[in-house]
Amino acid sequence: MAGLQEERTGTRIAEQRKLAGLTQRGLAQRIPYSYSMLRQVEEGHKNASPDLVAAVAHALRIDVTTLTGQPYLAELRQDRLAELIRPIRECLDLYDLEPSAAYEVRPVAELAHDADDLCRLVRATQLNTAARALPPLVTEVTAAAHRAPGTHVWQTLGSCYRTAYDLATKLGFHDLSTIALDRMAWAAERAGDPLLAAVRQYMRALAYFREGEHGVGLRLIGKGHLLLEGAEHESGAAACELRAVQGQLHLGAAIIAARARDADTVRARLAEARTCAQHTGEAGWVHWLSFGPANVAAHELSAHVEMNRYGKALQAASRLQLPHGWAMSRRAHVHIDRARCEMETGRTEAALDSLITARRMAPQQTRYHPGARETLKGLLQQRRRTPGTLGHMAAWIGM
Repeated sequence: MAGLQEERTGTRIAEQRKLAGLTQRGLAQRIPYSYSMLRQVEEGHKNASPDLVAAVAHALRIDVTTLTGQPYLAELRQDRLAELIRPIRECLDLYDLEPSAAYEVRPVAELAHDADDLCRLVRATQLNTAARALPPLVTEVTAAAHRAPGTHVWQTLGSCYRTAYDLATKLGFHDLSTIALDRMAWAAERAGDPLLAAVRQYMRALAYFREGEHGVGLRLIGKGHLLLEGAEHESGAAACELRAVQGQLHLGAAIIAARARDADTVRARLAEARTCAQHTGEAGWVHWLSFGPANVAAHELSAHVEMNRYGKALQAASRLQLPHGWAMSRRAHVHIDRARCEMETGRTEAALDSLITARRMAPQQTRYHPGARETLKGLLQQRRRTPGTLGHMAAWIGM
């Protein structure tokens, strides 16, 4: 527990505030939080919520990761994940190189199957396995795309880049996730696939959401909807895919609006997403978005959390029924959201149980999730004497 002070986000906020030449009152005037709240966060008496961290980062013109301490390199080294990042960087950097004549590639159908397997691994939170398999597959699909370009191979490459984005984001390498999004745009343009391009805009919007740029995030969601306008005439399975992507865009807008405290937009966007979900049902197979009624309900929970409506969030959590086979990554995220609500409402035992459940479902995702780490720090701050289970959890997560 000796390292907790150095690891606190509040400590980093204080350091960056002083570097910017601001007093606590001066910074409080630039963010939608009181001087009292900021002081308590810096001193470790209050939890640094993701929305407060984003607001401070925006006000100080720094990256959120400067305040959260991501990537968490010590834990990444323990999990032997840090060594996997360089090969991912290299395969993303070599996107425009022609393959050597001797390089052999498999048929596109096999490559597409492997790309889907990587998406499945990430949603099952098997991050280590996915990170090891990604670079050679990207290299092979890139070679196939240069030799025999076509819609299917470019879509497959776009899927690989999307997996690179997911891995980089979950492990806290947000600079790498930005590169992956650029490559995804490059592949989507060559594939002529508006759905892939719209999914990329959704992910791009979430990157700005993390940094507190709510207006930019909503504009990117709007651009995603514009990309889909030409596909409105589709029917059958294609119409279902279109509705699923539209619905996910609405969910992204709802969460961004929630952090901006725009309750009217949150309600409107959730309503639009529910309408889409009524047409699609559980459509987790569409671009691996997990879209459907369950995801709409999960985003309603997250929206209440973002607006600090913890009682309403817990009510939403009690009504939430997750379908069999729902992605483990999404299940764990729900439990992390629930843990934050329980911690903020003084239900410390329940909050710890929720974090333990998230860890059991998705250990690596939970370990590197800044929300899970901040909630655990909040639990530690609320207890003078650390029970055995809480102490073990803190040691595991790296505190």
